[in-house]
Amino acid sequence: MVPYDPDWSRIFELVLNQISPVLSDIASEIEHVGSTSVPGLAAKPIVDVDVAVANRDDVYIAIRRLAGIGYIHEGDLGVEGREAFIPPIGLPQHHLYVCTVDNAEYERDILFRDYLRNHPEETKRYGELKLELAHQFPNDRVSYTTGKSDFVNEILKRAGWQRK
Repeated sequence: MVPYDPDWSRIFELVLNQISPVLSDIASEIEHVGSTSVPGLAAKPIVDVDVAVANRDDVYIAIRRLAGIGYIHEGDLGVEGREAFIPPIGLPQHHLYVCTVDNAEYERDILFRDYLRNHPEETKRYGELKLELAHQFPNDRVSYTTGKSDFVNEILKRAGWQRK
């Protein structure tokens, strides 16, 4: 966990410039999500990128096209309908995901990010919680994530999230 780094936006732009040429005709959205996308928020220094496409056929097209530029498809990693990728050598480490625009995890990512961007007091609270949990559970990702879940669910509820 590190303090916010404005360079994370530059890394997102670098990734965007890499993937846009092969996905621009099928991508509805390419979004910088996760903690690195919220100014002022402490985060693990790995940029998360969500690519949303119209339908499942476009997901398969994206998988093939991303392979053509060096991305390695990892499957859904336990999140149904969201495909994960290992980036090619030479790009900064990042997490890249492709899903349909109506995917629940994508909707959660956008709602949570936008809420925090518009509520700096909650961003501060969340950053403090994350730092405390990272200190408390330095080698236990499950406990760290579980420790954040009540806060995340509270924010999602305020943001209007309704589970599908």
